[in-house]
Amino acid sequence: MENQRLVFPFTAIVGQEKMKLALILNAINPRLSGVLIRGEKGTAKSTAVRSLAVLLPDLKVVKDCPFHCDPEEIHKACVGCRERLDQHVELDIDERPSQVINLPVNATEDRVVGTLDLEHAIKKGEKRFEPGVLADANRGILYVDEVNLLDDHIVDVLLDSAAMGVNSIEREGVSHTHPAEFILVGTMNPEEGELRPQLLDRFGLCVHIEGISDPEQRVEVVQRWVAFEDDPEAFILRWKDTETDLRERIVNARKTLPQVRISDEMLNRIAHLSVEIGVDGHRADIIMMKSAKTVAAFRQRTEVTYEDLEDSAEMALQHRVRRRPFEEVALDRERIASLLRQGEPVTK
Repeated sequence: MENQRLVFPFTAIVGQEKMKLALILNAINPRLSGVLIRGEKGTAKSTAVRSLAVLLPDLKVVKDCPFHCDPEEIHKACVGCRERLDQHVELDIDERPSQVINLPVNATEDRVVGTLDLEHAIKKGEKRFEPGVLADANRGILYVDEVNLLDDHIVDVLLDSAAMGVNSIEREGVSHTHPAEFILVGTMNPEEGELRPQLLDRFGLCVHIEGISDPEQRVEVVQRWVAFEDDPEAFILRWKDTETDLRERIVNARKTLPQVRISDEMLNRIAHLSVEIGVDGHRADIIMMKSAKTVAAFRQRTEVTYEDLEDSAEMALQHRVRRRPFEEVALDRERIASLLRQGEPVTK
């Protein structure tokens, strides 16, 4: 496993604020169904994902459990952990850092979901399950680089698990289910091909990033990277306080999130925005609501404001807007803010 202590600090990444916010929101609320980062090469996509894992608090896990079950949330535990508890076997508890699991582009379905030994099940009457990538990723980050080059069926499986928090596999009448809650991060270069709209829609958030054009910021990128390469320990130490502050904000936001409320008027504005922008279905509305509440929690507020909606709406809508082939749709914060404030308040 990569030495997480020598990962480039998340807070030291220059610019790319939308990408960083999208990743932070998913770290606070994995139920946002992941984030798709679209952009050219060399824009710190993979660096940001690896450094996000270092920000996440260490996990308490059931020792030797292949799914890293949470001993404090047994209702989400795998079959093996629940059976041990039913037999009054005390679970040994361990602690480990959050991990980034990389999914290779050529991964097969069996490698992703795991495999069932049918012969053993038939002969012995016992299930024997060989865990796959989804088991490894449980309670961590699943990183899929060049997700647009994956087989559509594999992307479907990933998105199903990200939305449901479980992985189910069935072969010839034999089935197995295990927890699979993870932060799904997909990256892609649009020049290498697009995802089908049906798959795009199922990513909770989407951000489009470009290389930094400001000369001073580009110089800062080079200087920071050289400093990190020359002496990573000293560079990481320089950013220790800002990393600690952000880690604490994420932990506090997770605690605040269940208390956050959104008014009927704000829900009305969300619906108005979706209609005006022109999106299909209701997933956009649901994700806007969830992400706005998560932004509010990150800011330690218990009531969603216009600012929270404006900061999250573009990420929830950018990949869902209906468009003709080769058409670029202008969707920026200014237009979103204008449309949000045009919505009629709910009549009492």
